[in-house]
Amino acid sequence: MQLYNTLSAEERAIMIDDAGKQRLTLSFYAYAKIQDPKKFRDDLFVAWNKLDALGRIYVANEGINAQMSIPEENLEAFRTTLEVYDFMKGIRLNEAVEHDDHSFLKLTIKVRDKIVADGLNDETFDVTDIGVHLKAKEFNEILDDPNTIVVDFRNHYESEVGHFKGAITPDVETFRESLPIINDQLQNHKDDKNLVMYCTGGIRCEKASAYFKHQGFKNVFQLEGGIINYAKQIEAEGLESKFIGKNFVFDNRLGERITEDIISQCHQCGKPCDNHTNCENDGCHLLFIQCDECKAAMENCCSTECLDVIHMPLVDQVRLRTGKQVGNKVFRKGKSENLKFKHSGELSDNSLATVDPSLSEQAKQKPADIRQKIKVKKVLLGKAEHYYVKAQVGLFTLENHELNSGDKILISGPTTGNQELVLDKMIVNDADATTAKIGDRVTFEVPFRIRLSDKLYKIVN
Repeated sequence: MQLYNTLSAEERAIMIDDAGKQRLTLSFYAYAKIQDPKKFRDDLFVAWNKLDALGRIYVANEGINAQMSIPEENLEAFRTTLEVYDFMKGIRLNEAVEHDDHSFLKLTIKVRDKIVADGLNDETFDVTDIGVHLKAKEFNEILDDPNTIVVDFRNHYESEVGHFKGAITPDVETFRESLPIINDQLQNHKDDKNLVMYCTGGIRCEKASAYFKHQGFKNVFQLEGGIINYAKQIEAEGLESKFIGKNFVFDNRLGERITEDIISQCHQCGKPCDNHTNCENDGCHLLFIQCDECKAAMENCCSTECLDVIHMPLVDQVRLRTGKQVGNKVFRKGKSENLKFKHSGELSDNSLATVDPSLSEQAKQKPADIRQKIKVKKVLLGKAEHYYVKAQVGLFTLENHELNSGDKILISGPTTGNQELVLDKMIVNDADATTAKIGDRVTFEVPFRIRLSDKLYKIVN
């Protein structure tokens, strides 16, 4: 029985590209009593490995927490593997806003003490007594209530690139740190305020909402399905996005854009930027924000010291790392004296204006100093639905505006980047045409690899 990966990440990436099949990036979680997490883990690996499912999954006695990449054609078969277990029947799968075939390149299922490290003793309170779930429309409405305090229960490197307007964004590196901080800061508002919370996919708020109800907070609410589900709902229902910027995600994409606001800056030069990278030096692997210019000049490194290291012979690099806690074991997510423009925590302090009105002016000014709109004038046409690798042809469905031969277009995605080209010719609904309208299925040659849900824009300036 195979319970391990037989391909490296590099080999898997090549195989995915050669297959030319669209993959979905999704996440889900469930709290449940699992008597034998190891057997549960092994059974899942066998079932999911057959379906070419990849991802990072944690299982524990208290449930499962999963972020995964699934071939689109295997989605229903994957759902069937979940339905085997009563506690996962009808479970919500949060599909990513922007899919990427390379979001995960291995199947890793780990048995942990908890599916989220929260530092809480679950025996001391009722973990099922959770806050009220809010859908996107309800969430927007409660944010407009002056008696609402909204808290971001993600870490500083997540909220730095995107958050809800007016949210308290604690300057923490772990979820467990934020719980006592928020509890202490909001002690005087247990009765008179709506405590509204959110996170990436909802799992952290499930536990946090129960914890704060146990602490005596009377009006506790949480965003159902987190930011991922919120983004889907506002698009489907045509709602205003009160989330600005990017949603940080824990896969190879490192982020998916919700709005075009850029609310953070390159940690090396200060230029408006919200693209995370990991330092190229495997003895550092620091997560930080780096613009394209600094990426090229610093070769993906966070400092000149790391730049020097990556040019050393590999044997010397290994020697430097020997006996040290390095790589992914270093939990310094974006905190280093070498990062001159890292200001984690400033937004979180300012956002306390929602509690203390005397801070409101400072809170309004700080984000504006580093926020800019993408300057290219463009209109959204639709999203990629398929890419035919051998033919180098992309398939799109137009959701907004018409498209004409000769138009200058932009294809944009987290892995694809921003690629511009002039549309010479196209096929509309299986026939040659020079104009495509809303609802039409359009195919045309694309001389580079695109991914499912890459956005298609028409450049109008």
